[in-house]
Amino acid sequence: MIPHEIDEILNRPISQELLARDLTRLAYIAKDGTPRNIPIAFTWNGSQIVMCTTKNAPKLPALRENPAVALTIDTEAHPPKILLIRGRAELDVVDGIPDEYLQMNGSYQMTPEQRVEWEAEVRSLYDGMVRIVVTPTWAKLIDFETTLPSAVEELVRAREERRSA
Repeated sequence: MIPHEIDEILNRPISQELLARDLTRLAYIAKDGTPRNIPIAFTWNGSQIVMCTTKNAPKLPALRENPAVALTIDTEAHPPKILLIRGRAELDVVDGIPDEYLQMNGSYQMTPEQRVEWEAEVRSLYDGMVRIVVTPTWAKLIDFETTLPSAVEELVRAREERRSA
């Protein structure tokens, strides 16, 4: 995909809604060669998905070896809305707590007092983190109203061809 096609998809209102959610599913290939798909908090900075993890997370050696990733951000309601993104993970080891980590955990239901306690606990636990930054190289929005999975689009086309024959 070329960048303006990706931007067009990611700038659609439904995509922007999905990019404002709390969790994505990060798919990658583990060191043993098997696939992994994990839920992880994220934030969208307007051009990249940013996730944060511990410096000792098992996914980091795998991402260093094979940075190709796929992300899924979706809803649970019918019809589901699904944003699929592919890209390469860039790893950025940082001292302290990245601002993105505090932002991405800001939408959970916490009282101001709970928020202060949570942030103090986080700051006492982590001496640093790793930012996993993904710049989209491919994107697809599926809303089952204006867009469908490609296999379903193919079936719809075939049905239309049969009807018009």
